[in-house]
Amino acid sequence: MNIMVTGGAGYIGCVLVPILLEKGYFVRVLDNFMYGGNGLIPCLMNKNLDVVHGDVRDSNVLKDSLQSIDLIIHLAAIVGYPACKKNPDLAQTVNYEATVLLEKMRDKQVPIIYGSTGSNYGAVVGQICTEETALNPISLYGETKTNAEQHLLNSNNVICYRFATAFGASNRMRLDLMINDFVYQAKRNHNITVYEKLFKRTFIHVRDMVHSFLFAIDNYDKLKNGVFNVGSEKMNYSKEEIAYEVKKKVDYYLHFADFGTDEDKRNYEVSYNKIQLLGFDTTISLEEGIDELVKAAELIEIYNDYSNV
Repeated sequence: MNIMVTGGAGYIGCVLVPILLEKGYFVRVLDNFMYGGNGLIPCLMNKNLDVVHGDVRDSNVLKDSLQSIDLIIHLAAIVGYPACKKNPDLAQTVNYEATVLLEKMRDKQVPIIYGSTGSNYGAVVGQICTEETALNPISLYGETKTNAEQHLLNSNNVICYRFATAFGASNRMRLDLMINDFVYQAKRNHNITVYEKLFKRTFIHVRDMVHSFLFAIDNYDKLKNGVFNVGSEKMNYSKEEIAYEVKKKVDYYLHFADFGTDEDKRNYEVSYNKIQLLGFDTTISLEEGIDELVKAAELIEIYNDYSNV
């Protein structure tokens, strides 16, 4: 099978692509490398890897990249509240308009597995979100991902995954993700300030995200034209609970702020029963992920050329 991964040099892609190659798939990565492509360097000796340096918004690039492709995993996006707020026009064109273009240009028999997000639910207090819960995105990121998801679901041959909040180590590391950030701040700066400590969210390790894509490939007919929350109820935690779990592994100063606010107001709990009934569940615990991130924090150095401390 020939698989195209858009955004394949990103946080998820750098974990997904090596595993797809190990399983014998031909993989074409389409990425503009806005955060570099170093995460794919370990894969370059594999003859089943084809890397296209291009923009998913470019119809000519898409036309060429879609040649001989049997399945698309669509990850390309401006991800997260801060990144979308920083460049809203880019977020709109990449997250939504490029998805519309990709769906239009693909052969309609070629499936798309879309990496959507639980951010589509926004702030839902007092109930458990299922796939039937009304979507209420409260950020541009959530809005663009919701609109892209709905466009795909109005077509055919698609699977949309609403992922829990990611964490864990990747060759293209992200420190803006909450658990990754908490561990790094605790390990390297020895303090964390937490706002809205009771806000809840569900988390999923990046490798479990990758395994969910493999599950979709292997069980496509069962999941076809559906939308699925992907995560586990075992991984529902408040910010306060996450901070104390990190504190079990790292000695640091923890401050819960009474004043100030986190601009990202997501606050929800989610049911993952729909995909669990089909046979998928996560395998990596919060404790295991934190242990991994503590090791990763030892390897990551962020330098400021304009400071002596």
